[in-house]
Amino acid sequence: MATSPEDMQAKKLTFRKFKDGEHEYRNRQEQIFQAGWSHKCPTYVHRTPPCQGACPAGEDIRGWLDIVRGIEKPAGEMSWQEYAFRRATDANPFPAVMGRVCPAPCEAGCNRNQVEDHVGINAVEQFIGDWGLENQARFEPAAESTGKKIAIVGGGPAGLAAAYQLRRRGHDCTIFDERAELGGMMRYGIPGYRTPRDVLDGEIKRIIDMGVEVRMNTRVGRDISVEQLEKDYDAILWAVGTHSGRALPIPGADAPNCLTGVDFLRAFNEGRLQTVSEKVVVVGGGDTSIDVASVARRLGHITEIHEQDRPENVVLGHTAHDVASTAKRQGAEVTLISRAPIERMNAAEHEVKDALREGVNIRGCLNPVEVVLDENGRARALKVIELEDDGKTPKPGTEFEIEADLIVAAIGQRGDLQGLEDLDNGKGFIDADQHYQVPGKPGHFVAGDIVRPHLLTTAIGQASIAVESIEHYLRNESLGKRPKVDKHHFDLLAKLREAGLEPSEYDHTEKRGTSESDFAIHNYEDRSKQEIIPADKLFLGHFQYEPRHKRKEKVPTADEVLGHFEERMIGLTEEETVAEAKRCMSCGMCFECDNCVVFCPQDAVHRVPKSQRTMGRYVFTDYTRCIGCHICADVCPTGYIDMGLGE
Repeated sequence: MATSPEDMQAKKLTFRKFKDGEHEYRNRQEQIFQAGWSHKCPTYVHRTPPCQGACPAGEDIRGWLDIVRGIEKPAGEMSWQEYAFRRATDANPFPAVMGRVCPAPCEAGCNRNQVEDHVGINAVEQFIGDWGLENQARFEPAAESTGKKIAIVGGGPAGLAAAYQLRRRGHDCTIFDERAELGGMMRYGIPGYRTPRDVLDGEIKRIIDMGVEVRMNTRVGRDISVEQLEKDYDAILWAVGTHSGRALPIPGADAPNCLTGVDFLRAFNEGRLQTVSEKVVVVGGGDTSIDVASVARRLGHITEIHEQDRPENVVLGHTAHDVASTAKRQGAEVTLISRAPIERMNAAEHEVKDALREGVNIRGCLNPVEVVLDENGRARALKVIELEDDGKTPKPGTEFEIEADLIVAAIGQRGDLQGLEDLDNGKGFIDADQHYQVPGKPGHFVAGDIVRPHLLTTAIGQASIAVESIEHYLRNESLGKRPKVDKHHFDLLAKLREAGLEPSEYDHTEKRGTSESDFAIHNYEDRSKQEIIPADKLFLGHFQYEPRHKRKEKVPTADEVLGHFEERMIGLTEEETVAEAKRCMSCGMCFECDNCVVFCPQDAVHRVPKSQRTMGRYVFTDYTRCIGCHICADVCPTGYIDMGLGE
């Protein structure tokens, strides 16, 4: 393998070319321009881009962006849309859902932020996902069955993603879920105006159609024992999610009209909750608290309400609202408070802006200290204390009360592990090792929020790793170490096979140099599992200013929000999607700009012949002509060229 400049400097070389005192060049020109040999010629190094490094699902984001923009092309008659769909869903089977609701840490990591603005990765992903639904793209399970059976407990994003990956490998799997419908938090935790139910249902159906058995309304630990699963299945994956919210840890929080955000959103998404109270206070600061506040603004309140119709009775399952009786709703006064300043809240910035536009009153630097009760034991106000934020330790300030008819705590959640106490780590979660095995329980694996509540895409990424671990377990193989950069990566050898350019078979005879042989992949090094390429490795001067092509949103105003349950996100057109994908800088992979070919003063860099060319094999260096001048590396926009070969 080629050696990077940093490695060359770090290692003490033992080969002696000069006598003592003659080991240094007198000047750089003499170092580079001399007759006998070249100083550090270019080699082509594949690294992981930061968007992919920041993606919890480990998607090959650069890969499907390069497909959309037309650089990487499919083999045969496949359309670029289908090819992009296949690449995107290799890691994530929910592109249409994630393209809408993922807070996109990939965009925060995008190197294009150093030029003008990040690439709209979510917008392109939504287009790919919507294309798959509109064109009824299907997933095909593996051709051969392994005969192995895996039980998946929980039908949310982690459980469904695991079922998808297991079926691709030929394993049979059964999903057990205690609810009436699949989807987990995608269905019961996120409002339908953010994840349209036809989109969610379509992406779930595609997975089930792979041959996944489903047993709904079945709770493991109650309707079927863990021991029975261990007997009937070769492995068990626990993906039960965290469907129990945390109550406020303050006096008075056990009042009947104090609820958790998890229970509130479940009641709304099940269609039971049709109205709220006049004055609602939400405590939180994350995306769940924003959803609660936005839903409350949409539902509004009615002035004359019967005891059984109070929101808390509906949320807790004692009754359900009659839609007809809530026809004359009025707007609710909704206040969301957070310990953090508004600009440092965990919720996505655009979600905060949307909530403000919808009329939610958001106040930062407030800490709840007590629920104030009336003579009937119901909450009438939330006592809070102002926090003076100096960027270090917040200092308490003035106390005051915020009037409330309903208080909703969205401050965290935990798993409901009743009947599964042997798995409970004492905190309402299930422990996992780096391979997502349950420690001390061979054959038991775990993924999703029950490990640690985080993003939907995090659960999907954990499911992929857990399935790899299950695969090794079923084969009695050692798990080894996970890669340093643990993602789905572009595979040049697989791409060469796909394009019919696979290297010939090596006959294992001794060779003196392989540059003229066709059994090896020359002039290429894959460091994608070890390195993420930063912006300072790129030639940013290549990229011209181009504004991001932004999706439009139908966000209602405060006057329009009541009863507004339409989808807010308007996807990009195909033309806009391609244009946005072209803003990708393809960090760590050649995007065929020809800079190295054009600027090489020795005509040493050439395009690979068209018949042998594919993604990752666009240029090569003629080392008989290269003088090691570094120009090709200096003008490479993507940081794909290292001066690491030679000396």
